[in-house]
Amino acid sequence: MRILGRLTAALPRPLDPVRSIKLKLGLLVVASGAAGLAYFWYKIGWIPYGTSAVAIGLALLTTLVLAHGTTRPLREMTAAARAMARGDYSRRVRATSRDEVGELAQAFNLMSADLAAAEQHRRELIANVSHELRTPITALQAVLENIVDGVADADPATLRTALAQTERLGRLVTELLDLSRIDAGVHALELTTFEVQPFIDEVVAEARVVAAGAGRDVDFTSSVVPADGLAVADRDRLKQVLLNLLDNAARHSPDGARVDVAVRSTAGCLVLEVRDDGPGIAPGERDRVFERFTRGERATSGGTGLGLAIARWVVRLHQGTIAVADAAPTGAATDIGTLGCLMRVTIPSQVQVARNIRDSGLVQ
Repeated sequence: MRILGRLTAALPRPLDPVRSIKLKLGLLVVASGAAGLAYFWYKIGWIPYGTSAVAIGLALLTTLVLAHGTTRPLREMTAAARAMARGDYSRRVRATSRDEVGELAQAFNLMSADLAAAEQHRRELIANVSHELRTPITALQAVLENIVDGVADADPATLRTALAQTERLGRLVTELLDLSRIDAGVHALELTTFEVQPFIDEVVAEARVVAAGAGRDVDFTSSVVPADGLAVADRDRLKQVLLNLLDNAARHSPDGARVDVAVRSTAGCLVLEVRDDGPGIAPGERDRVFERFTRGERATSGGTGLGLAIARWVVRLHQGTIAVADAAPTGAATDIGTLGCLMRVTIPSQVQVARNIRDSGLVQ
């Protein structure tokens, strides 16, 4: 078959100048009939001219009629492609045949749907990013204008307000950079071996500072089992995930509430759980909260809607899972109550993760 394919690929294409595929099929029938008549004349010595002409004419007419259903999807694809070039991705091709043209039409419709979804996502991304950038910029501009106009003094409280908006802009830019890495589909993990207990203490301490700076009265607690457990992961990226979860938990918890971090290290996986005393997440919203720019029904203020999407990306890079889990009963292994939201991150065997990631070339 390969030899035949190479031979046919090297053959000339005399019908390429013809602009209609139906005319090409008609010429093909006429040429085939003429070749048959020539062989008939060569062997028999005479040709039934009238009968031959009628037969070729009927064959040509039949070819033109039957070829209409074959060529119409091609014409529709041509028109749809030109519409797509103008930005219209709504055109679809009728795909009823089961041959190669039908398969091409189905593939074309799938491509059109994907392009339409990508274009819609691009527009939503631009709109959401513009909105998220405008909010802190407007607030920062208002603070600076008040200082310049003499309406407000450049006292520590006013400067802290400006600093908070600047930090919000910085976080958004960092998240957008991570978002670009997600879209690129590549990111190098820097795997290291570290002790879990000091790592959790460091993350919780930083979360306390962030919550206090935002004026949130939240009590953070943590438990690590076993206390001397080790982990193999990208330490900075895993810290980013936990800080995001703790910030979300603190933001959605009432004053005086408790945010608990429970970590369990086993031979098979590392499980990290963060629970808050907020309103929780409805079952129908649990998958959507990990989508970009989605805050869920319980969100009231703050946040960009990118944090959980980036957290899921980091966890997946570690070949783990992140999900909103059902509340554990009081007295369970996590020693956490039944109210609020429980976020669970599970990272499989660190040794196997390290091997798999190294094999995939994601480790620097």
